[in-house]
This record gives sequence, C-alpha cells and structure tokens, in this order.
Amino acid sequence: MIKLQAQSNNHRRGFHLIAAFEALKGFLVLAAGFGLLRYIHHDLQTLGEHLVIHLHLPKRYSSIFLQLLSGLRDQDILLIAALSFAYSILRFVEAYGLWQQRNWAQWLAIISGAIYLPVEFYGLYHHINLLKSFVTFLNILLLVYLTKVKFGKK
Repeated sequence: MIKLQAQSNNHRRGFHLIAAFEALKGFLVLAAGFGLLRYIHHDLQTLGEHLVIHLHLPKRYSSIFLQLLSGLRDQDILLIAALSFAYSILRFVEAYGLWQQRNWAQWLAIISGAIYLPVEFYGLYHHINLLKSFVTFLNILLLVYLTKVKFGKK
C-alpha cells in the first residue's frame, strides 16, 4: 500500500483525529441500524406517537414523522438497516486508511466529504440553525485541511 508522502508525517495527528471522527460516525450509524432492527414486527405508529409526545416535536415535523412511520414495512426496516451497515463499513474503511495515512483514504475522505456539501447547503438555505451550521462548518474545515495537505507544496 502506498503511504502518504513524508510531509504528511507532520499531519499524523490531524489524520488520526479525522479517522477517529469517521470511526465514531460509523459506530453511531451502526448502532442506529441495529437499534432499528429491534422494531421489526412492531407497531411503529404507536412508537412514533410516543416519541412525538416525549420530544415535544412541532406539529409540522410530527405529522411528517408519523406519516413516514406509517408507511414503513418490515422490508423497509431491513433495507435501512442494511444501508446503515454498508455506510458504517465505508466509514470504518476510511478511518483505517486515514489512521494508517494511506493515499487512497485521503481521496476517499475528500470525495465523501464534498458529496455532502450540496445537501448541507440546501438544508441551511431552507432552515438555518446552530447544529446545521456547525456540521457544515466542520465539514468545510475538514475538506480545506485535507485538500491543503493533499495538494500543498511537497
């Protein structure tokens, strides 16, 4: 495997931090996918109604959430769980590659981070809040850092 150039040794801590962040995302999505599997053969509508009450969701969001849950079948839950498993594998592979300072992992991180930007900007355009702003800022910061390391002077 090709390791990043010697100049990237100066960036080992940065790559390790990003790798840990990617691994954390992988674990969170994997846990959510496994958690979702618990609700196969259960009444998701009733569960959703309890969540709406407990979380005090605004009426606009609660109706969308409940409508979404009412249409979910067991096959849909299995598909979502499988997709979350695949996503988490991608995050773990990226985390491993960044931790080991592999060139392919840096490309994967740049591409996968850039793919989210249009969705994040769209979300900010329609409803800006502190969390969305922070996530978008963090993604841009990571992309700038990775791009600077990748294309900076060697």
